Amino acid sequence: MNSETNRIEYKQELTDDLEKEAVAFLNYPEGGVLYIGIEKTGTAIGVIDIDSDMLKIKDRLKNNITPSCMGLFDIATENIDSRDVIKITFASGPEKPYYIKKLGMSEKGTFIRVGTAAEPMPVKMIESLFAKRIRNSIGKIKSPNQNLTFEQLKIYYEGANKALNQQFASNLELLSEEGQYNYVAYLLADLNGMSIKVAKYEGVDRVDLMENNEYGYCSLVKATKQVLDKINVENKTLARITPKEREEKRLWNSVALREAVINAIVHNDYTSEIPPKFEFFDDRIEITSFGSLPQGMTEKEFFEGYSVPRNKELMRVFRDLDLVEHLGSGIPRILRSYGKECFKFTENFLRMTFPALEKVTPQVTPQVTPQVTPQVKELLKVLTGEMNRLELQEQLNLADREHFRRSYLKPALECGVIKMTKPDKPNSRSQRYRLTEQGEQIKKDYNR
Repeated sequence: MNSETNRIEYKQELTDDLEKEAVAFLNYPEGGVLYIGIEKTGTAIGVIDIDSDMLKIKDRLKNNITPSCMGLFDIATENIDSRDVIKITFASGPEKPYYIKKLGMSEKGTFIRVGTAAEPMPVKMIESLFAKRIRNSIGKIKSPNQNLTFEQLKIYYEGANKALNQQFASNLELLSEEGQYNYVAYLLADLNGMSIKVAKYEGVDRVDLMENNEYGYCSLVKATKQVLDKINVENKTLARITPKEREEKRLWNSVALREAVINAIVHNDYTSEIPPKFEFFDDRIEITSFGSLPQGMTEKEFFEGYSVPRNKELMRVFRDLDLVEHLGSGIPRILRSYGKECFKFTENFLRMTFPALEKVTPQVTPQVTPQVTPQVKELLKVLTGEMNRLELQEQLNLADREHFRRSYLKPALECGVIKMTKPDKPNSRSQRYRLTEQGEQIKKDYNR
């Protein structure tokens, strides 16, 4: 192991100064990592009762530090030189100064990282940080509706084998200081007024809107999963036929795209009630979240993966449900596939723009996916030019309108082989349908 640094601390065993080291990293602009089971020299010696120590660490960090640091740390095991050690990763907290609860917000209880040590924070710095503390966070804003239910959230926790008990609202920090539901609770509740838009345009600008989908008015976890499902459908697979083999690639890197979606949703500034949005164009996808870089963070620190969670309560829930892996891991994953030039920061927004692979060249054709059912294939065969619903039903000899809609029309629209002529008015009487570029190619393949 390397030697200790301003962001790395080693401890042979779990000691009484855990809270001191934690507070120092939480107050440090770049956060840090604390290892248990490693000597100061960097030699791994391991931890005897690793499961017990991990439970103790979580309990102590939860109960002994103020403001709450839940959602601001990860605890994991790591095998170093055949020894199991504990790795605690701390994000830089958004509500500095953090301090040891029983010692108070003073030089005795408040620390910051100086070089390789945790040093008492000077009184002037404590006062300055306290004056800048972000009080207008979603954890401190009262929910506009206090009659909330959380059945969806409970189902997702049960699916992750982490059932919620009767104190879940308090444990997940869904309550304000006055004991009322806060805005975090509102976003995670079964019913709310938040909706995330996923739009699709024909061409490379915002002139011709093909689809305008909304996912929301439900738990933010459910809405997130719906957005991920929709984006996965749009992230089509392309196949290139080469002399040696058939090469298949998706329009966008799946790992990077998922990280970008989660990042936009978890770190969006919801205090202004503006949700993130996702827009598809022929040549790119744009992901826009409200709220630029967290206060005090530079672009360099952002790209290096330093984590300052804007919504630590949401971050905790999303990590509980395995939607987020580790603190600060999202941006480095995105940068493996896309350059820094894909990120644009403004005073109020962060936009990520990822270019699509070239869609169709003489050597490239879209892959026919399992979503193209026999019914959809029949629809493609009879669709020529622009046709309305009744014309299509007659061509298919179908009398049942609902059966046609459910088994033919809807699946064809969802898998992107046909499109509406009036996408902004899906129920228009003059609505007609035509083949997409992918639909035309698939139809040609069937007719060969």
